[in-house]
Amino acid sequence: MSSRRILDIELLRGIAVLGVLVHHLQTMPFPGGLPGFESGTAHGQFWWGVDLFFVISGFVIARGLIPLLRGCQTPQAFWQETRDFWIRRAFRLLPSAWLWLLLMLSGALFFNHSGAFGTVQANLQATLAGFLQFANFRFAESFMRFEYGASFVYWSLSLEEQFYLLLPLLILVCRKRLVWVLLALVAVQLFTWRSALLMSIRTDALALGVLLAMWSSRPSFLAWEPRLLCRRWSGPLILISLGAALSVLASAPFNLANYRIGAIGMLCAVLVWIASYNRDYLLPKGKLKQTLVWLGARSYGIYLIHIPAFFVIREGWFRFAPAGSQDVAMQPALALFCAMTLIVLLSELNYRFIELPMRNRGAHLVQRLRMSRSALPSSGATSC
Repeated sequence: MSSRRILDIELLRGIAVLGVLVHHLQTMPFPGGLPGFESGTAHGQFWWGVDLFFVISGFVIARGLIPLLRGCQTPQAFWQETRDFWIRRAFRLLPSAWLWLLLMLSGALFFNHSGAFGTVQANLQATLAGFLQFANFRFAESFMRFEYGASFVYWSLSLEEQFYLLLPLLILVCRKRLVWVLLALVAVQLFTWRSALLMSIRTDALALGVLLAMWSSRPSFLAWEPRLLCRRWSGPLILISLGAALSVLASAPFNLANYRIGAIGMLCAVLVWIASYNRDYLLPKGKLKQTLVWLGARSYGIYLIHIPAFFVIREGWFRFAPAGSQDVAMQPALALFCAMTLIVLLSELNYRFIELPMRNRGAHLVQRLRMSRSALPSSGATSC
């Protein structure tokens, strides 16, 4: 399958990051709170955006990586391709992640009179966990027990980084049994009660994405294309229905359901499956789709930036709002508007000046390594 950009996947990324952002608005200390917000979220939660990200990551990464690694003829070629993959991922993800880790730690140190960023000690420990990619384990340990720090969203980034490190090894060890191993991984987790630790290492959504990618290279994938969704309103209806089902599953009445996380992963996989054909099945071309695709392209930056942006606005209100004005009716709406504006601005700057340049630098480094390998006399024996 082609490695070209799939706009319908970007659309889902936009929806996923909006879901996460809305979910985190519940606990953000805006002045006066957000009137009516809590009652609205009582009937549906949007944290399933993280699981949608996991399925997308599994699909997008495995779609290119598995055929590449399986085409390698020698162990040396396999490890060279794996190294190149790790380099590209590192340049794609780590510069932005580390930058915002340091900025959040700076906020806790120097811009924290309101205490919005939390304690310095917690943020120092959280920064270390983010840098060393074990934030998901720290998040599980701290959940409902002690303060994590401002960078708590890094738990999912650490899980994805661990996935990127382990996937090539899984491909090497499992070989033709990879499908069955992944299916077993999904099945075991489907009816498993998710403790805080299991929630922080949930891999069923990632595995479903990899399985979708493997299926996409087979003829049956085209045979199962959902062409009925080409009707104008059928796709958006499916998108709204699945989004509503995911939100209900993520709400409080299902907290004790063992199957909840597994079912959320499967519904997210259905969305990614439909989007993978890139035929505008979920949403027709138009301004709304353009906006969501734009958000999807910048979703990584938005995910990193939205929490520190919320805290910066809260600290700014604490310092600069007129005395006694914190409870004025317009304050929450104005604070929310300022936060959203700041998130859009910073994510665009991050995308243009951090993400794209570092992604290109990683690609150029891999290209130079490939050229140096091809110049070696023995390069023909290690090609894929």
